[in-house]
Amino acid sequence: MLQSWRTVLSSFLHNPSFNKTEEWRMSIAALRLIHCRRLTSAGSPGVKKVFQWKALRKVAKVTGAVVIGGCVFITYEMVALDKAVTIDTSAILQEKYKSYIYLRATATAEKKNLIADLTHKTQRELHKAARRFLELSSRLFLQSLDEHLSHVDAHPYEVALWVLLKKTQSANKDVRLQAVQEIAANHHWQDYQYQTAAQIIDQRTAVGLARTPQVDLRFFRHPLPPPALEDSLSAENDLRQLLASLPLSEVDKCVQYFTSLALRESDQSMAAQRGGLWCFGGNGLPYAQSLTSVPSEKVETFCLQALVQHSKVQSHCDLIVSNGGLPLLQRLYQLRRESLKIQRNIVRIIGNLALNEGVHQAIFQSGWLPVLAEMMQSPHIMQASHAARALANLDRDTVTEKYQDGVYILHPQTRDNQPIKADVLFIHGILGAAFKTWRQKDRSTLEEERDAKGSDDYTECWPKSWLAADCPNLRVLSVEYDSHLSDWMAKCPAENQRKSLAYRSRELLNKLKLAGVGERPVVWVAHSMGGLLVKKMLLDAADDPDLQGLIKNTKGIMFYSVPHRGTLMAEYSVNVRYLLFPSIEVRELCKDSPALRNLNEGFLKIAKENEIKVLSFAETLPTNIGPMIKIFVVPTQSADLGIGELIQVDVDHLNICKPEKKDSFLYRRSLQFIQEALQRYTSQ
Repeated sequence: MLQSWRTVLSSFLHNPSFNKTEEWRMSIAALRLIHCRRLTSAGSPGVKKVFQWKALRKVAKVTGAVVIGGCVFITYEMVALDKAVTIDTSAILQEKYKSYIYLRATATAEKKNLIADLTHKTQRELHKAARRFLELSSRLFLQSLDEHLSHVDAHPYEVALWVLLKKTQSANKDVRLQAVQEIAANHHWQDYQYQTAAQIIDQRTAVGLARTPQVDLRFFRHPLPPPALEDSLSAENDLRQLLASLPLSEVDKCVQYFTSLALRESDQSMAAQRGGLWCFGGNGLPYAQSLTSVPSEKVETFCLQALVQHSKVQSHCDLIVSNGGLPLLQRLYQLRRESLKIQRNIVRIIGNLALNEGVHQAIFQSGWLPVLAEMMQSPHIMQASHAARALANLDRDTVTEKYQDGVYILHPQTRDNQPIKADVLFIHGILGAAFKTWRQKDRSTLEEERDAKGSDDYTECWPKSWLAADCPNLRVLSVEYDSHLSDWMAKCPAENQRKSLAYRSRELLNKLKLAGVGERPVVWVAHSMGGLLVKKMLLDAADDPDLQGLIKNTKGIMFYSVPHRGTLMAEYSVNVRYLLFPSIEVRELCKDSPALRNLNEGFLKIAKENEIKVLSFAETLPTNIGPMIKIFVVPTQSADLGIGELIQVDVDHLNICKPEKKDSFLYRRSLQFIQEALQRYTSQ
């Protein structure tokens, strides 16, 4: 197994000839044994050592090797004092935490010979390298780092990485950003150079590399291998203890309820007494309770759902970090690699913690950057988007906005030189979500068989896959909020007011303001109840002096089957309440309700005064509600806002916002509307 050891940088000499008022000038050279690989040859094993060295001008001494726990730990120190070279002592202190030795473990019988051979060869190579750097140092390290590498009498690949790594520490942000970009763009680094960089880069540089498209993951020191499966019970207990250490102050009644529920869930008899389903969180993760036992993964899901809510409270974030939450979540993440849902919840917590800049260094030190960088390259759009939100919240060099829980960046998810000129926001409806609502129309069995033969053009989220490609200078966001068709699906005893349009409008407006929505032109795209929520948010923004920019910058709204005048489904639900007990969201949608009428009239006034473009799509096919019921969820007359263009499409309510393919009419007309609404601003 590949092990990492910190080198010992033990001596910083004080020159007594210096005056107290004179700046101490020190430099330290940490000769790194970056990679030792065991090579198997006929009859006898050998060790291949690849070195990357950082030296200044003078070498004081090289010490030998010691054995700790059966592993080789090579210590060496090099001390130099030179008035021509000044290194800040904080940089030296930081170096102490970034130097590692990589050794691969060998069979027990070979350890003694390996240690002796390795010690001898290491000492020999160290002295050889030291002599070489005595020659190079005067030409390399005494020159300005801004000078071109051609002025250095050495192979560029030997020194270029060091030059760029030092530039990443520059006080000039532009210099730092350019250095990170050049490091990531060079695909010809040797393996030892990647590992050298992995030991040296700081939190700011690591975030920049992680947010670089298709970055080489060798730039990151990966966390320890996942624990044994037997450790799952220990992880579950530690997770429960972490949750129990958090106060129930500053969180709403739902969080208090589910925190208590998670802590009690280890008692199987308690679990057997409770039945039904509950949905909690933006993804609506279901918990189907067992009458016999509760698997560890289910208990972990309960605890993680509660931790998501706690991580939204800043004071609780500090407690999560101080109580060992970051390494515990890392351990659980590695343990549950097969569970995408658990991993998304964990990274969702990391994204919430990252809203607090005070814990950024702790997130970096606990090994989350390589995890997020790897997750960014996941083929699963939901995984990549959760990682993108966390990394954007960590990136204070290029991102000024903060993305709270439920606000996801679909584009651009990485650092991009393309200037963002406008925003497009996607708002889902009842039982929808930030990703699944906007997926491509579900494929038939025949299409799935065709895809299995090599044609894979299906997308989990067309705004990310299609719109981002057609409009690269747009920022595409998808918003998620809890919505339930039935009160049976939400067992939380909290007040119903928190589910109303008014409550959700205030909550989302606060989140969107932090995300910078309203600072540039914006187009809203909404499905079903999401359209009512958009209208309510604009009405609320019109009454808030701090949100006038959102009104002025709203250039267009696209409605997919939005029940402007209510829906028959709400009345149907009331009539058969024993089958489908209506939640407050559904009750608000009753046909021709006074609340909807007032909402519509207020919005029409705002739309006309601000010349907001409107496009509405209406369904013409009934939707299956259960195995025996088909209804028109939003009839055409309800989808007709009264202004803008109305287009009827031969699809049902669920598929009105799911184009069948990229060249379908539904997508092409949607794209055309967005481009026309923003043409004046994106063409500049």
